[in-house]
Amino acid sequence: MKKIFSLLAVAVCCFFLATPAQAQLLKWGVKGGLNLAELDIKGLNAESLEGNTTSFFIGPMVEATVPLLGLGIDGALLYSQKGEKEWKQQGIEIPVNLKYTIGLGSTFGVYLAAGPDFYFNLKDIDWADVKTTQVGINLGAGLKLLRKLQVGVTYQIPMGDTFEGMDLVSGVEKAVSAKTKTWQVSLAYIF
Repeated sequence: MKKIFSLLAVAVCCFFLATPAQAQLLKWGVKGGLNLAELDIKGLNAESLEGNTTSFFIGPMVEATVPLLGLGIDGALLYSQKGEKEWKQQGIEIPVNLKYTIGLGSTFGVYLAAGPDFYFNLKDIDWADVKTTQVGINLGAGLKLLRKLQVGVTYQIPMGDTFEGMDLVSGVEKAVSAKTKTWQVSLAYIF
């Protein structure tokens, strides 16, 4: 029994020593891209304020994968801007995704990702009560290219309102709330 256990331990060690460098369990990188945010306002008759805005995000990321299974987790610490003018948000975003990758060779893969997104707002807005923290859900897909690059698209769905305030412009006081739903187009470089 001891010989079988010893042979098994040696085989496992040899497997991990013979695994190529691209199959490391933990990888670091940098991620950036565009936030294409849509502001969905309830309680305000101002279609001119609704629509898509373009901002950016950037920061370090980490990815942990299980070799041969294609299953892993990735996370990032991003400086992120969403919206524009009086609706602009600036903050720290922490997406944590469960990622499943289907590899088509060692240099190309397709992945699906889903998980929670935590946003910590750093900017106050004069007229509204801005949520200091916001939790959302990420749904995404992308490509892994040349072992170092990842190109992806993610849709972020907020679990609550982003802004709450009062419509004082129309002369009738009524509650106004808004959600910022965001498409992210990202490019990541893995070291």
